[in-house]
Amino acid sequence: MEVAYASLDELLTALSKTMEETLAYFDLSDEELTKTYAPGKWTVRQLLHHLADAETVLYERIRRGIAKPGQVVYGFDQDAWADKLDYQNRELSIDQAIYLSVRRGVMALATSYYEGAGENEYVHSETGKRKVKQEFDKVAWHNEHHLKQIRAAIS
Repeated sequence: MEVAYASLDELLTALSKTMEETLAYFDLSDEELTKTYAPGKWTVRQLLHHLADAETVLYERIRRGIAKPGQVVYGFDQDAWADKLDYQNRELSIDQAIYLSVRRGVMALATSYYEGAGENEYVHSETGKRKVKQEFDKVAWHNEHHLKQIRAAIS
């Protein structure tokens, strides 16, 4: 279940907090990066790669919704991405840099457009109509969701 933030300030706080915590996990030891929160689930390494990739997808959806409301955006198969983009062996430092730069972009767009263009709608290929504001909120919610899994894995 996604979270709806009460204000831009609340969203920016959540985005900043989740960013800082996530960035720290990119520096874990190889042993910690191989841990998982439950049998058969993604490792911490895979979760970090997923966060970087999902961040880029959500960022693109936000920009599309701001620039041209009403268009269709497509879902992505996260398991196919993990497999075909080789989350087990992919260079983590590259995704760390991508995650950081895209998160900064999300925060900059939120500052400028969360309130003014937040009601713009687009159509998600799997879930139907969504508002730009919902997608901003999803960035923070999605990150926190996976941070809980990472915390569980390394505890």
